[in-house]
Amino acid sequence: MPAVREANKTELSRLGSSKALYALTAGEMEPDAVLTAMADDHAAAAETYEGWAAADDAADLFGAAAEAEQDAYDTVAGELDAHEPGEAPDLYAAMGSAETGIERLGAFVGRTLVAKAHRSQATGFFTGQADPGTASTFRGLGSDLEDHLADAVDALDALADDDDDWELAEAAANEVIGAAYEDYFSTLEGMGVNPKPVC
Repeated sequence: MPAVREANKTELSRLGSSKALYALTAGEMEPDAVLTAMADDHAAAAETYEGWAAADDAADLFGAAAEAEQDAYDTVAGELDAHEPGEAPDLYAAMGSAETGIERLGAFVGRTLVAKAHRSQATGFFTGQADPGTASTFRGLGSDLEDHLADAVDALDALADDDDDWELAEAAANEVIGAAYEDYFSTLEGMGVNPKPVC
C-alpha cells in the first residue's frame, strides 16, 4: 500500500531510527532488552492474529500470520534465558478497534510496516554488537514481514469492493502507525529525549 507508506513517511522513518529502539527498551539498549521488546511484540501479534483468524473474511491469512508470529516469538525468546510476554505495545489497542476484514487487513499492514522498521533497527543493533547470528535472525524476520505485506495487499484486492473499502483499510493502517508513533514520541519526551532528529 504505497499510499500508507507515503502518508506516514516521517513517522516510519523515525520509528526505524535508533531513537525508536531507545524508546522500546526504555533507554537500556542492551541485547536482552532489545530481544525482550521484540519478543513482546511478536507475542502480541500472534495473539491478535489468532483472534482475527477465528472469525474473519481473511481467516487464512491471519491464521498463517499468527503461526509465523508465534514461530518468530519462539525464535527471539529462545535467545533469552527466560521470557514471559509483557504488556502489549500501544499500537495493539488501535488494532483492537478494527472490526471488519477490510479494517483488520489495513491494521495488519500498519503493524507490519512498524514491525519492519523496528526489525531493521534490531538488525543494525546486533550487527554493532558483533553478533552476526542474531542480526541475521532479525534480517530474516524483516524479510518475512515484507512477504506479509504482499499477502495483505493481495487479500485486499480480493475483498475490497470499491475505493471506499481501500480508504477504510488505509485509515486503519494510518491509525495503527499513528498509535505506534505517539507511543514513541511520548516515551522519549518522558525520558527527556527530543523525539525529532537534530539537524
